[in-house]
Amino acid sequence: MHLRTKLLLSFACLALWQRPQPSFAQQSTPVVLNTDKLKSSVAYFNSLDAEEAVKNYVTNAQSADWMAQNVPLFECPDSAIQETYYYRWWTMRKHLKQTPDGYVFTEFITPMNHAGVHNTISSALGHHIYEARWLRNQQYLDEYIKFWLFVDPKQKKPHLHAFSSWLDDAVYNRYLVKPDLAFVQAVLPALNDDYRLWETERKLPNQMFWQFDVRDAMEESISGSRKAKNVRPTINSYMYGNAKALAAMAALVKNDSLTRKYKQKEKELKTLVQKNLWDEPASFFKVKYEAGPLCESREELGYIPWYFSLPDDKAKYAKQWEQLTDTAGFKAKWGLTTAERRAPTFRTHGSGHGCEWDGAVWPFATTQTLKGLANLLTQYKHQDGMSPQVYYDELRKYALSHQKNGVPYLGEYQDEKNGYWLKGDNPRSSFYNHSGFCDLVISDLVGLKPRADNKVEVFSLVPAGKWAWFCLDNVPYHGKSITVLWDETGQKYGKGKGLRIYADGKQIYQGKDLKRALATLPG
Repeated sequence: MHLRTKLLLSFACLALWQRPQPSFAQQSTPVVLNTDKLKSSVAYFNSLDAEEAVKNYVTNAQSADWMAQNVPLFECPDSAIQETYYYRWWTMRKHLKQTPDGYVFTEFITPMNHAGVHNTISSALGHHIYEARWLRNQQYLDEYIKFWLFVDPKQKKPHLHAFSSWLDDAVYNRYLVKPDLAFVQAVLPALNDDYRLWETERKLPNQMFWQFDVRDAMEESISGSRKAKNVRPTINSYMYGNAKALAAMAALVKNDSLTRKYKQKEKELKTLVQKNLWDEPASFFKVKYEAGPLCESREELGYIPWYFSLPDDKAKYAKQWEQLTDTAGFKAKWGLTTAERRAPTFRTHGSGHGCEWDGAVWPFATTQTLKGLANLLTQYKHQDGMSPQVYYDELRKYALSHQKNGVPYLGEYQDEKNGYWLKGDNPRSSFYNHSGFCDLVISDLVGLKPRADNKVEVFSLVPAGKWAWFCLDNVPYHGKSITVLWDETGQKYGKGKGLRIYADGKQIYQGKDLKRALATLPG
């Protein structure tokens, strides 16, 4: 009997003795899919984690019920993307903690010395919010955001600014999924104060921001330093994205002066990044050393400006993306490397430090680059040879990388040639909540693009002819439950050929091709 079959049968027997699972959230009814595939996947994941060394708010025994009530259902023909989608939700809920200060998400499953209260760490906060914005119960995210804005600052040693952050951008992009104006009004003053604090701590006289690589959560990078005030595409792109988001949120609450203030900051940072961090001969955004020159090598962090759609839509900037598919650039067997492979100092900085962003594959960075690529493909005319096929291939490679010894696993970082998890034997690395995946599937591959108006936009990056069918079902969006369905022949789901979008079970769009679609939400 196959190992997986044995494990599933064993788990089914054990399940008979488990205590009844509590209800975690209100649940709507899917239009097309059921929870059978979700529950089968969860049973398998649970069987691989029989010891369950750490139990937080949702235990393994409760995980199937929690996921069925909280996460969008997804089905596609690609088994790697399919399994990883549910695996990433399963791992993320392991990090959900109920504390006296409200719900929080952790990064490491084990206690860390550099963490704050409740083992919280802010380095992947933006990733956490982008992923969790698709959960049906948004109380978790409400309290997590408020924890960082109102609880952490009161600690003896606050931890929010221990790492660079695109918190404001993430909060606004969460609003685009759940338009809660009252929440924006409640947190906007604190976000404004936090931006000013970043300016006090990290802004140079030339109006750009500096950061140590370790405080970018990218320690031992080729361009990095723990002493020099280098001007990095990371923090400057984050602050651009934050200013852009603050301008949008200020406009929502009709604060005209704040809107103007942040629109100006947004405009200035865009100009400064393109003027000072663009290396014309190398056709790449790079770190500028405190001593003056740009970094000698290309690094994956140079793609971060596209995460926030910062670069102008010009051919010279799009040329940077050629390096993504070049094996001397960032393309490797197991994923995208954090430095170009041709660099003389590729993978030479991490020895003895335990972390290396000088070439190894990091899910944190992969998430950022794939989001940037999706923005390039859906918002820009100049794409320099990039295509949905490139996006699909890298997302699938990312999905396939979620394994260790042939079974699902998520760790810190990987060898680009053989997929070996470089901290894979350290318990702290298991279920590492330091990146995103489900949001990439929902908002980029399937292409449900959150908007501020009452429209539903789908701009899928599934390559033409790649999948004959897929379905994303029961997605909480603007107070509705959205279903996106593609059926090339009409035989898979029995609802006709083509692309269909439903809101609360009512069809609001029908088209024969898998192309950009726009529909109006019912009142």
